[in-house]
Amino acid sequence: MSDQTRLPMIEADGLSKFYGIFAAIQEVSFKVFEGEVVAFLGPNGAGKSTTMKLLTGYVSPSAGHARIAGHDMVDNRLAGSARLGYLPENGPLYPDMTPVSLLDFFAEARGMTRRVKEARISAVVELCALGSVIHKPISKLSKGYRQRVGMAQALLHEPDVLILDEPTVGLDPNQIREVRRAMERLREMHKTVLLSTHILQEVTAMASRVILINEGRIKYDGAVADLDPKQEGLDTIFARLTGHEVAEVG
Repeated sequence: MSDQTRLPMIEADGLSKFYGIFAAIQEVSFKVFEGEVVAFLGPNGAGKSTTMKLLTGYVSPSAGHARIAGHDMVDNRLAGSARLGYLPENGPLYPDMTPVSLLDFFAEARGMTRRVKEARISAVVELCALGSVIHKPISKLSKGYRQRVGMAQALLHEPDVLILDEPTVGLDPNQIREVRRAMERLREMHKTVLLSTHILQEVTAMASRVILINEGRIKYDGAVADLDPKQEGLDTIFARLTGHEVAEVG
């Protein structure tokens, strides 16, 4: 299916954010279409988290527009948020609660009926493989499980769009594999996903398209397969696009 026949579910249109004279991002524009899983790649401090906060409506842009499922996230944030699941990096969880009590709390806050609530909690617990820990205090869970609790909360209301900020940061290899399995299930469900990362292996493992940002500006937007046509290695391409290429000696 071509981009012309798919709906743009995430849109950054000339987004800029200034803090005084410091530009966190400048004139960032891209679209993520219905059913796409796109990696948002860049070094630490490149502007990934700022862009995601603008897209989700947590921060207002200095210029430009952010839209989720066609809803402007400044003018119509509630409608956009109803279609959006957001997992921020180190997202806030209530450590004294259990995963099931946390999910119950958010379901109640979203006004779900008892039947819908029970069905959705059961679905996200299965999707995120939380069955063995649903009655344990979140404070006692590993970082991998806490990350999956956060993802379950983001998925609870069946959003069409997911924005995930560094979902695998700090996880061990087994935990990363669990996140990848969850991502594959989301792909099968035709969810639209934008996930930020600075880990090159996650780009090829979880996404078909990559958007690379550096120093607040987009440096590449295209298919993962087209990022390295000469088979130089993603490390080399990443260094070149972020201005850290090391000259050969000899």
